[in-house]
Amino acid sequence: MAIIVQKFGGTSVGNPERIKNVASRVLEERKKGNSVVVVVSAMGKTTDSLVSLAKEIHTAPSGREMDMLLATGEQVTISLLAMALEALGQSAVSFTGWQAGIKTEAIHGNARITGINPEAVKRVLDEGKVAVVAGFQGITEQGGITTLGRGGSDTTAVALASALKASRCDIFTDVTGVFTTDPRIVKDARKLGSISYDEMLELANLGAGVLHPRAVEFAKNYSVPLVVRSSIERIEGTIIGEESSMEENLIVRGVAFEDRITRVSVLGLAESLNGLPSIFAALAKNSINVDIIIQNVIGDGSANLSFSIKTEDLEKTIKVLEECRKRIGYEKIETESGLSKVSIVGSGMVSNPGVAAQMFSVLADSGIQVKMVSTSEIKVSVVIDDSQMVEAVEALHDTFALSGTQVQPNA
Repeated sequence: MAIIVQKFGGTSVGNPERIKNVASRVLEERKKGNSVVVVVSAMGKTTDSLVSLAKEIHTAPSGREMDMLLATGEQVTISLLAMALEALGQSAVSFTGWQAGIKTEAIHGNARITGINPEAVKRVLDEGKVAVVAGFQGITEQGGITTLGRGGSDTTAVALASALKASRCDIFTDVTGVFTTDPRIVKDARKLGSISYDEMLELANLGAGVLHPRAVEFAKNYSVPLVVRSSIERIEGTIIGEESSMEENLIVRGVAFEDRITRVSVLGLAESLNGLPSIFAALAKNSINVDIIIQNVIGDGSANLSFSIKTEDLEKTIKVLEECRKRIGYEKIETESGLSKVSIVGSGMVSNPGVAAQMFSVLADSGIQVKMVSTSEIKVSVVIDDSQMVEAVEALHDTFALSGTQVQPNA
């Protein structure tokens, strides 16, 4: 008997009717003879509501108490879904993250899973019951409740699938699969039949919201087959695995984008050799993710350093840099917000030179100024003005023939 892990997000369990729909989807898989573990998020906007409630009480609540509060959202969902399954005649047992054996590091609000003891869940499955597990949460070695941050339920599902040696992990969402770009932005975006772990990891890291990067990374590291599919429509989704099908024959397989980006420039850095490690170590210690990095060495031996961050991290970044100023020495800091990052991704880019040149040419023809560039074997990212983000996405999506049944041109 195969074990299937199914994950349903907040939209999919947003009200009682949708919870009943999820129960029916679970029962369909159970009737195929498979054991089923269901991982669920909090209902709809529950997490946002809890955050707002906390802010009415305290302007800066502690991370520990926020995790205690936010973890209750998923606890509501697991109990209701277990009830819905029982109403359909299927025995089910609900588990909080810690009851399911999910261990995490002791970081509140954005903890990483360090291990899973799935024995309690296995016992329930052996009894022919469905295990309903709260996503987004776990417990530290010291017994503290933690949450996993944005997309944490995806990570919970994949980690459980790995620990249970599941045959598949289905990620049910409000879309029918992974698209070449966000179909809300480009109406004729194409749904991909399959995509590789590496391509999906790049897209997730670059702003595609369908899966969280940690979940994809976990799946890649432990070879967990993923399928992204609709929680409403009974149609085939997108398979994520070691290699993607070549049936689409796409050099570029997706266009990702992310707004609210800020460029930070540290000018007149006196000791770039020692200053760079100090700066980025300090930023990492404060959980500030740095993306694109550019350094220009000036004739006198000093350097100018620029890097991109999420705008929400700007205040914290400035504080960290000011604390480092005496130690590393620099003249001043300049920032530019109102930026976006647009990226093209595709494993076919490795063997097709000229893709980056084609991308830059398209943007130039559209009058879009590129402020920063980052590349890897399978992606090219540019930072541009936020006002031109949609125009850039549409132009690149069209140029690389990602819509409908267009034939993609050779680079």
